[in-house]
Amino acid sequence: MTAFPDGFMWGAATAGHQVEGGNVNSDMWEMEWQKPSIFTEPSGDACDHYHRYGEDIALLAELGLNAYRFSLEWSRIEPEEGFFSRAELDHYRRMLAACFDHGVTPVVTYNHFSVPRWFWREGSWNSASAPDRFARYAEQVTAHLGDVVPWVCTLNEPNLMALLAATSVAPAAAEEDVSALAAASETPARAVFAAPNLEPMAAAHRKAVAAIKSGPGDSKVGWTLALPDFQSVDGGEERCDAARRQAELDWLDVSRDDDFVGVQTYTRYRLGPDGVVGPPENAATTLTGWEVYPDALEHTVRLAAEHARVPVVVTENGLATSDDEARLDYTRSALEGVVRAVDDGVDVRGYLHWTLIDNFEWVSGFKMTFGLIAFDRTTFARTVKPSARWLGTIARANALDAGSTPG
Repeated sequence: MTAFPDGFMWGAATAGHQVEGGNVNSDMWEMEWQKPSIFTEPSGDACDHYHRYGEDIALLAELGLNAYRFSLEWSRIEPEEGFFSRAELDHYRRMLAACFDHGVTPVVTYNHFSVPRWFWREGSWNSASAPDRFARYAEQVTAHLGDVVPWVCTLNEPNLMALLAATSVAPAAAEEDVSALAAASETPARAVFAAPNLEPMAAAHRKAVAAIKSGPGDSKVGWTLALPDFQSVDGGEERCDAARRQAELDWLDVSRDDDFVGVQTYTRYRLGPDGVVGPPENAATTLTGWEVYPDALEHTVRLAAEHARVPVVVTENGLATSDDEARLDYTRSALEGVVRAVDDGVDVRGYLHWTLIDNFEWVSGFKMTFGLIAFDRTTFARTVKPSARWLGTIARANALDAGSTPG
């Protein structure tokens, strides 16, 4: 048995817009219902997690997991600029209480892509006032919730558009949807995940960190980054180094002042002199078209720890597949890589699988199944997959039997 550090967080992650349903005041909801829309379908009721969070958190704990990463919906909390809903803040406080009632450590993301319509219409993250608006929101949230939030992720994957610019690949979309996303990003008013480059996002993060650190509470604070494993092929070394710098290393520099950095890795990107090349011939691929490459996580965990020089939390890692045995095999192999990093002294504090439940995967809709748990879109009934029970067994033992047969 290969042990993980004491206190290691074992859990799963979700994002509000992808699971809650009825997020009508958000930019995403508006764009989903535009005609034409780059979204393949609207989120609608999603998984109805807004009303069923108690059931889902209890199920997570029953499986043996001890941590849950979820996001607060800014568009619910501040539906109009300057109006903060006490009722919605109370809703999220009840979610936190449900976590503690079941012995689950909450990891709370203050912003996971979706933003209020008013914020989006005024330029979203491209607005000069965006950092101050986000800091004001963070201050209000922390005033109401900070005393019971141990871990905070300010922004989810703020480097997403830098990654898209560097590679023409977007980790939040299936391969066939990337062209639509790229085209949309050229028009700021229609941009999905519209975020500028490093400086404005770093400013928003830094101001939010200051607001959160002012209390109440003593949260560990960082942000999460999309970190594919960049590898060069056939003379692509220079292109690969430039992409890694633009999309990853510059952002990891910002994390040096934080308590941790969230690593979100699914696959590798192979770059030649002309850009990203596809997976090797006969390589297995996921529903998103990505190569099944679990070793990527070990590589990016090591990169993040070495470059940011702060503890690492794996805040997302998973596989879009209808084959749950493949999900289990991928997860086991990814965790074996984490074990190797930990054994070499890398400070990894937790592993949060993406995702707890099959959900709305942005422009790709509901066809991408990453979940440890399935749900019925008509009745919302939850069905636990074997991979979830296996991961719960590993979590209870806090150890990975690298020689075991999955199942």
